[in-house]
Amino acid sequence: MTVLTHKIDFKVITSVTNANPNGDPLNGNRPRQNFEGYGEISDVAIKRKIRNRLQDMGERIFVQSDDRADDGLKSLKDRVDSIEELNKIAADKKKADVNRFSEVACETWIDTRCFGQVFAFKGLELSVGVRGPVSIQTAVSLEPIDINTMQITKSVNSVSEGGGKSSDTMGTKHFVDFGVYVFNGSINVQLAEKTGFTEADAEKIKEALTTLFENDASSARPDGSMAVEKVYWWEHPSKMGKASSAKVHRSVKIEKIPEVDRAKSFDDYTVTVEPLEGIELTVIEGL
Repeated sequence: MTVLTHKIDFKVITSVTNANPNGDPLNGNRPRQNFEGYGEISDVAIKRKIRNRLQDMGERIFVQSDDRADDGLKSLKDRVDSIEELNKIAADKKKADVNRFSEVACETWIDTRCFGQVFAFKGLELSVGVRGPVSIQTAVSLEPIDINTMQITKSVNSVSEGGGKSSDTMGTKHFVDFGVYVFNGSINVQLAEKTGFTEADAEKIKEALTTLFENDASSARPDGSMAVEKVYWWEHPSKMGKASSAKVHRSVKIEKIPEVDRAKSFDDYTVTVEPLEGIELTVIEGL
């Protein structure tokens, strides 16, 4: 497999319709907002979806959701313990080969060689930090979002309480009427060389971004309520790149059509792209 030899930048535009794209557990699971009212989807939530898509492609994932675990293991420590060579390295307390530990972990799990990982668990005699080449920013909505709250009830009690309705029969659901969220990312060649991130891995990341919300449905995000509208994928001709990631990301400008007061669909926006000399751009329409 060929290790990545050129810098890559990407931008993803997504739309949300009557869904909660990323609930805030410290705020009653309401959709995340910044102090100016713009909606947010954390980079952690985006990476979780990418991991899930890579797992659907048959890749081995280190940080698996409990409900999607496909190896019968219940913790990250168990996953490390399941690899014989990692156990041998960790057992040598005096001269453990940290570099070899990192190398084996990156060879074993695609999310480790993509996003990096800190291996520091109770019972593990060494601590290893891996920096991954794929960095992703928080997604932010183009406009402040409107959050609706719906009161819901259950038709059955969760527990028997001797008659009458229990106190947990009432609840609330929060959702965004409509919003367009945008996030940026980059793939660093110098870090790719250290983790063994390949050209094939980059293609898998691209596919995962294009199909980000496949198999991601829940009561908060029903099928069809979250959509990838466009993926912009820039490939530089060199390791350092022809332009900074910030300049590349800013080359895409998204503006609301002047006649539209409040956007209700992605068609209410226009997207223009400034060409960048020497950088190959691929635009992928949402599926």
